[in-house]
Amino acid sequence: MTMTKSYLSRSFLLCLSLITFITCTVEKEKRIINFPETDLSAENMIPKPLKVIPTHSGFALDEFTAIYTSESATGFTEVGEFLAKKIKAKTDIDVPVNMNEIPDLETVIYINQSDSTKLADTEAYQLYISQDSIILNANTAEGAFRGIQTIRQIIPETSNDTLADNKIWTIPTGKIIDNPQFEYRGAMLDVARHFFSVEDVKKYIDLLAYYKYNALHLHLTDDQGWRIEIKSWPLLTEVGGSTEVGGEAGGFYTQEEYKDIIAYAGERHMLIIPEIDMPGHTNAASVSYPILNGNGKTPQLYEGTEVGKSTFATRKDTVYAFVDDVVREIAAITPGPYFHIGGDESHVTKKNDYIYFVERVEKIVQKHGKRMIGWDEIGQAAIDSTSISHFWASQKNALAAVDKGMKIIMSPAKKAYLDMQYDSLSKHGLHWAAYIPTDTAYTWSPENYEGIPIKNILGVEAPLWSETISNIEELEYLAFPRAIGYSELSWTTQENRDWENYKVRLANQAPFLDRMNVKYYPSPLIDWKKSKYTYREIEKD
Repeated sequence: MTMTKSYLSRSFLLCLSLITFITCTVEKEKRIINFPETDLSAENMIPKPLKVIPTHSGFALDEFTAIYTSESATGFTEVGEFLAKKIKAKTDIDVPVNMNEIPDLETVIYINQSDSTKLADTEAYQLYISQDSIILNANTAEGAFRGIQTIRQIIPETSNDTLADNKIWTIPTGKIIDNPQFEYRGAMLDVARHFFSVEDVKKYIDLLAYYKYNALHLHLTDDQGWRIEIKSWPLLTEVGGSTEVGGEAGGFYTQEEYKDIIAYAGERHMLIIPEIDMPGHTNAASVSYPILNGNGKTPQLYEGTEVGKSTFATRKDTVYAFVDDVVREIAAITPGPYFHIGGDESHVTKKNDYIYFVERVEKIVQKHGKRMIGWDEIGQAAIDSTSISHFWASQKNALAAVDKGMKIIMSPAKKAYLDMQYDSLSKHGLHWAAYIPTDTAYTWSPENYEGIPIKNILGVEAPLWSETISNIEELEYLAFPRAIGYSELSWTTQENRDWENYKVRLANQAPFLDRMNVKYYPSPLIDWKKSKYTYREIEKD
């Protein structure tokens, strides 16, 4: 093995003893495999790890491989089972997890809870790959889960049938040391303008998790639709959830369905961040309960795309009773620290009323145990340093938040909005902020964008607004491949990123995307790798 004993936990030593006992008992002569030279540093890992040291041999993933985990460590067994499931989907190999008797064991993948101070970051991991073992060290199950995504990415698409009597998937040997640059790495999906089913959201979560995202922000309410059940205000979904852009049927998530999405994301160590957009973008709420309305007009169901016409009546106590109920119900079923209040484009709200609203809602969010996030306009209010500014348009507002000591989520529309068209020929999307081709999406630097200090940057998020898309295929067209690049901007340090290197690794994502039946935009900037998969021959990975 390439790893010193100082890194091995007691449980791993016990596991090795078990493996030695099993192999000796059956008196099976160990195979000798003459692997062709490999190069771990040339693999198609996205996001790019912090450090990769190749040793140019191979690990044989095959029917004689088993997975062991630190069984007493919370979540590690589940990480091992998740990896086994994905290996089965890709290779059709049944890899046992934490089995006591495996007579023909030749190679082992061990997912180990480490107490190394070198893995202090929650999502840090290290991989040591030799001919007979893959040792994944992480202090947390979350770090281990990020590590198994790297393992998934370095399993080749096809087996080598010339090395032994059975099929072998050769994983390159070496060492990987890795941890993320930013603690927050998110995507946003607007399910309000057009509604997306639970299954659609789960598929998006699967794709994002593969590229080490750790948050999905759901834009749950807007002028065109209210998409989350609130038991104390039932007309929000009965009335406000009945429409969407273009006059289609709308829809909403029951609280049980929402909890199902949260559980699915949680299994992939991703947070769901709910957004209730207010005091603007509130027509769906006001048409459900006109007492909330503050724009002086009679609310009507709305199926268009213009913004800035709606507002709550920010001086009515009834509005804050409503907000308190909504935040209370959603916060109670949403793990994690964040609640997004929107706050953007509230053009018909008077400035003083807007500031009053944000300051009062911040206290409501905090009362229910959450940390408030709002679009960058909230920087105008006297809010405290625990709240988070979501930078999308105004440098002035973002820097005002910095002056308050707040953290910033970076989503500048000109660089990070997934609903912007790639170019003038794009089938879907808009271009009011910019055209964002695949290279432009990757080559900007959040670390020094618009003068926002890196110490204030919580992370990067790629929002996908849904005015022009209504199904999962159209979603995928706008999100991929750009969402893959944003994962690297979030995880990988600036000095470790390079477009020429990245576009080669991106080209080699095509087999995975095809296997997942992703209708991605085949950017002409990328020399896409040919895949054996077609959209009619998909086996979910």
